[in-house]
Amino acid sequence: MRDFSRSLPMSLLRAREAVMRQFRPNLREHGLTEQQWRILRALASIEAAEVTELARTAFLLGPSLSRILRDLEARNLIERQTAKTDQRRSMVSISKEGVKLMASVAPSSEAIYAEITRRFGARKLAELQEMLGQLEVCLASSDASDDVTDET
Repeated sequence: MRDFSRSLPMSLLRAREAVMRQFRPNLREHGLTEQQWRILRALASIEAAEVTELARTAFLLGPSLSRILRDLEARNLIERQTAKTDQRRSMVSISKEGVKLMASVAPSSEAIYAEITRRFGARKLAELQEMLGQLEVCLASSDASDDVTDET
């Protein structure tokens, strides 16, 4: 078995933590947690989302998402409505206040991205993002094709 510190999951977690250490102070200055910011970012890129889809998009578990949405709604950063097609489902969207908050966080967030890019290198960062995307696609497609056998 490979050394624990050299395992892929641990390498990815350490890299994620190193990146998030750059962003956390900025988020804290605006009274946001990482998870709240992920929700706002996800909602800013779409008109509205059903709660279970939002959980998948933001990689959050349902119970955590419920608590986060309650907090964001109390701060008037999101809006909830009942889905027109199914009264049991809830649709979530970013509010005008949420958009204003994102606009105030964005400049410092972009500055942090610029500093990460400067330190790591634009080419290396682009390659890393490309490789991570390829890894995700490769592993997702292998999940779906685990049953396929080579018949040659």
